Amino acid sequence: MVSADAQSRFSERFAQVASRASQPVPIHWVLPHDCAAAHAQIDIAFISRDVTGASSKTHILPDLANFYLALRRATRLQWVHNHASGADRPIFAELHARGVQITTSSGTNANPVAHAAVGALIALGRKFPTLWAAQQETRWAPMMSHADLHDLTGQTALVIGMGPIGQKIARILSAMDMQVVGVTRDMSKHRGTQGFTQVLDFESLAQAIPQANYLVLACPLTSQTLGLVDRAFLAQLPQGAFLINVARGQVVNQNDLIGALASHLGGAFLDVFATEPLERDSPLWRMPHVMVSPHTAGHFTAHAEKVAQLFMHNLNMHLTGQPLLNEWHPS
Repeated sequence: MVSADAQSRFSERFAQVASRASQPVPIHWVLPHDCAAAHAQIDIAFISRDVTGASSKTHILPDLANFYLALRRATRLQWVHNHASGADRPIFAELHARGVQITTSSGTNANPVAHAAVGALIALGRKFPTLWAAQQETRWAPMMSHADLHDLTGQTALVIGMGPIGQKIARILSAMDMQVVGVTRDMSKHRGTQGFTQVLDFESLAQAIPQANYLVLACPLTSQTLGLVDRAFLAQLPQGAFLINVARGQVVNQNDLIGALASHLGGAFLDVFATEPLERDSPLWRMPHVMVSPHTAGHFTAHAEKVAQLFMHNLNMHLTGQPLLNEWHPS
């Protein structure tokens, strides 16, 4: 099953992959709006970006709801590939419990997300929001005596999450002569990973928080990271520290963050929120040291093509009985 848009863009190439398998397999296309009998015949589903559209975990629009309905009807379903880098929406745990393989597109937008995070870090550290506010007032405001305008060299970034995005962020910040401390669930996978000054597990995380000038969240949403950054965590960050979240909104307790921004934090770049779209009455909109991004750090022109290429790779692996890339399992 694919969307009508994905069928029009990629069906010929998907069919070519199937035809080149050691035992060629014909593809029968099923669309989300087809009948229940057609949905019952689905073996594989490809969730492309156009299906999710402007939906969020808390606000599911009709196109995505129809796709979910078809997935639930698909009694023969073996494998679902998701365009996103994570699979923290409830539908995926539900399907996984049925024995369905779930794969994600982790890594396909790692560079743009990392670039957005690093750009935000520079913007916050070099006070771009303050300069922009002065420009709107046509006010010449050199910051020659600004107490909180620091050289980024030697500053410490605490990067939680050492997947493709976290690793790219670390390499860039390291090239800027910053100290980068990484936090991961499995240290054995990341010993000697380029860009990190130090690697810690979550059990050792607390020792690094007070030294973090920048807290960068680039982790998946798991039972370990859900609500990780709460009032107690934020209180340990030093005066003037900055928070950059390109992970998931639920990693941060949003009310606790608002309190910390009103007291001792220097600012934040937030690409994700507990509820999306962000409520219009949220104080975050009006905080001058907060940059609100509508979950757009990972968007770029060629993303759909990169996701399709990953799906085609996995389609070939699936048809030849080999392990799939980016297979997801609930934490």
